[in-house]
This record gives sequence, structure tokens and C-alpha cells, in this order.
Amino acid sequence: MKKRNGHSGKREMLCRLPLAALMLAAGATSAAWAHGSGHNDNDNRNRKNPIVLEKTGGFIIGGQHKVINPAAPNRTLSCDHGYVEYFIPAKPRKTSIVLWHSSSAQVWQNRWDGGEGYKDKMLRADYPTYIWDGPRVGRANWNCEAVTTTPAARDQGNFTAWNFGPAIPAGLVPTPAEFFPGTQFPANSPKLEEYWWDATGARYEEFDRGDNIDLQTDAAAVAADSGRLGNQIVYLTNSAGGLRAAITTSKTTKNNIAGIVTYESIGYAFPIGDPESPANLCDLSGAACAFGPVGIPLEDFKKLAKLRKIQFVWGDNRPETQQQVILSRLCAKLINKYGGNAEVLKLGEDAGLKGSTHIPFMDMDNDKVASLLFKLLKKNKLDKYASNGHGHDGW
Repeated sequence: MKKRNGHSGKREMLCRLPLAALMLAAGATSAAWAHGSGHNDNDNRNRKNPIVLEKTGGFIIGGQHKVINPAAPNRTLSCDHGYVEYFIPAKPRKTSIVLWHSSSAQVWQNRWDGGEGYKDKMLRADYPTYIWDGPRVGRANWNCEAVTTTPAARDQGNFTAWNFGPAIPAGLVPTPAEFFPGTQFPANSPKLEEYWWDATGARYEEFDRGDNIDLQTDAAAVAADSGRLGNQIVYLTNSAGGLRAAITTSKTTKNNIAGIVTYESIGYAFPIGDPESPANLCDLSGAACAFGPVGIPLEDFKKLAKLRKIQFVWGDNRPETQQQVILSRLCAKLINKYGGNAEVLKLGEDAGLKGSTHIPFMDMDNDKVASLLFKLLKKNKLDKYASNGHGHDGW
């Protein structure tokens, strides 16, 4: 019998792998190296570990089939559903990561300069990863009701909204001097203008209204309870997505949500009737209450206290006197009051990371920001692998 040499053995092993896994692994590796020019050493080191996926896909969930014309009851519009895109590693961990931003899925895809973003960082670490677009936004924008939007000059306003600098830039494109000192946005790059337009253009209408938050969290709660996102979910959110993740948790009927890590959350939920809750709580019945504070029943608020971990993360350019920082500390205090495990993390004071923007997982040091997340997952025993190598099929 002819003895196989080492190369033949390797070929035989490759032939036994699923074709999809081979294609995904090869594609991830080649794309990573093709895109690696100009990125830091950490990016190149991470790329030596290719992303190997069992499957990818997407689905809609929640919503309704609405009769638009009462005279035609057998004719409907499927609308107000959420959309989920999923990526399942070949060897998945038990914890699913659900990425939720209220106005752009793009923020999870890349770093500000096009380097590796959080989605790929999660997949390299073998976490099943889901990107969520809530009803009426992004890829779930078929509405059950008429929606009117009015164009407005939003680009330059994003500069301060995203905490790039203390004031709206004087011109169309911000200058390096207008950014906060030591910013983690690539302000000194020759490609600053390109990166700026990419950043401010990659967003969509987020409908910051109480009734839309109610609608979006209804669909998200259906998704969480369905099991199609896995049965051990950690939400990673940014900006107004943090409020939505908290309200979603309060609406669930099962225990599939294990944690929330929210970067620069704008908006918080508090228990109605607790003497320490803010006095100006609002509900989700109308156009008001876009960013809270939202009042929810005490028993629903206690669901947040059942999660393994909740972390509110702030960059170093957010002073303690800022109202949303104050509310985050109060929210963490009340979650812990009812037996929870919540904390506020200041990237500057607590972790030594300077120059963070409003979207720190897109920053040039996002590998360090991700390292803090992985340590949190490990500490709270949310890093275990699925025993059978399966269990996350996106359905």
C-alpha cells in the first residue's frame, strides 16, 4: 500500500471539511490580508486566526400582517417586523452576541478607518453573532403606518453627538484641531475627509419616539423569547440602543437574555414607585420620551436584576456631571438594589483608555475595548463553548 506523504494527508483532511466552511475560511483569510494594509500589528496578529463559519443567514421576526384597506380584508401588508442577520461559527460558544445600534448596523462592521470591527472580533472569538435592525429602521423599514421624514442638515451635528469634539466643526469637514486631544478617531490621517464622510453617512433614520421604542422592543422581545437568537444572549448596544435593550428585557417572558453591555447609553429605564427613581419618568405612549427616563413596572424592572451582568460603558470625554452618566449610575444602583449585577465602567478612569468617541468599538483602539468585553464575559462565565459544538442555528 502506497504511503501518503504529509501533503497528501493534509489534502485528505481538507476534503473531509464541509465546502462552505472551506470557502468561508479561505474568504475570511484572503479578505483580511487584502484589507490589512495600514492597520496596526494587533489587526494582523488577529488575522492569523481565520473566521470559520458553519452558516450565515437572516430572518424577519415579529410584526404583523395588516389589512390596509378594510374593503379588501384578504389583502395585507407584512410590516413592523425586525430583521436579524446571523453568523454562526463552526465551533460556537454558548453565548450569543446580539449587536444593536439604534441608527446604523454599519457601526459593528468596521473600525473608523476600515479596520476590523466588532462583528469580526466576536466571530474570531467563536461567539455566534447577530446584527439586529428594529422595526422601521435599516433592513426592516416596511412600516404599518405612514411615515413622514424631513431632510435636515445632520452631518456636522454628528461630530458633537458622537463626541468627536466639543463643538460642531466650522466647515463641512472637521479639522484635526477640532477633535478632542488624543482622539481615537483617525483625525491626523491623510484620509481624514474620506473617513469623516464614511462615518457620518453610514446611518439611517432611528425614529427616536416613545411609541417607536415601544414598537421596536415588542419585536425584540419576541425575538429573544423565540430562541432563534440562542438561549444565552448578551446584547451589545450603543447610544439609544441601550434603552431599547433594557425595555426589551423587561418585556420578555423567558430567561434567554444573560447580559447587556451598552456603550455610551443614551436613555434609561427605572422602576415605577421606587423612591429613588427620577421624578420625571415618562411612558412610551407617544412622541415624547425619546431618550427617557422611562418608567416601567417594578416587577418588569426586576428582570434586569436577574441578568448575569449589565455594564454601562463611558468614554473619557464624558464628565460625571453629564446627565446621562448620572442616570447610568442611578440605574446600576437600582438594579443592584434588587439583587442584580450592574456597574458603570469609565474607559479612561477605570481602564486607562483615552480619546474614546461615542462609538468606542469603532475607535482605533477597539482591540483594547474588545479585550475588556472578553474579560467581562469570562468573569461572568459567559465564555463557555457549546458542549456538542452546535445549538446556534439562527432559527
